[in-house]
Amino acid sequence: MTEIVVEQPGGLSEVSRVVNTFVAPTKTFTAIRRKATWWLPFCIMIVVGLFFATSIDRKVGFDAVAQKSIEQSPMLSDRVASMPAADRTRMLNRQATTTKYTTYGYSAIILLWGLMVALLYWMTMNFVMGASIKFKQALAVWMYGALPGSLKAGLAACLLWANVGTEGFDIKNPVGTNPAYYLPDANAALKAALGFFDVFGLWTLALMVIGLAAISGKTKGQAAVVAVGWWVFGLLLATALGAMFG
Repeated sequence: MTEIVVEQPGGLSEVSRVVNTFVAPTKTFTAIRRKATWWLPFCIMIVVGLFFATSIDRKVGFDAVAQKSIEQSPMLSDRVASMPAADRTRMLNRQATTTKYTTYGYSAIILLWGLMVALLYWMTMNFVMGASIKFKQALAVWMYGALPGSLKAGLAACLLWANVGTEGFDIKNPVGTNPAYYLPDANAALKAALGFFDVFGLWTLALMVIGLAAISGKTKGQAAVVAVGWWVFGLLLATALGAMFG
């Protein structure tokens, strides 16, 4: 008697998808083409984000983070230096409070960012590359592809608990996995550009290429035009903003 095996929708469990994102990404993204779920990577991002925020709160303090952010911007630093002492204190407190809430609200911010990037991928793949992907597929690709960023945030948090890098902590670039980490703050535009050449960031970029190719049926070269194209746009924009406001 022949046994009939019925494949489950999506082909992989949510846990298997997360694991395969790191060891066999094509399997994960092929499964997304059949069933575009992304709740588990998002839950992972929430947990890691809270761990990261708590680590900063306990080991560095958001007052120090706010002070560092002001020092990194000559324009803002000069403005603060010209204020009366009481106004400087109030501004620093506001900056610290805003940074604290923003960091603890990382999951909401990352969801909004993911929706925006997924929309750009969806529009570009469909209207420029002639693919036929669904928005939820593009969003799922982004969610799984962004998992290396959670590894970086988790690493940064662990280093803080080990009292590594607590002095001069830079919340925008907390781990030395890119050349910008080792540059002085004065080189704002160059730091913004080199920050894009981050080990975890490039890993994510590669996953986006694999993912877009898998869900669209296009070649990796065509998917790279989209993913790398938007990456270059972001690099140029960040560099320009760094030059203007750094």
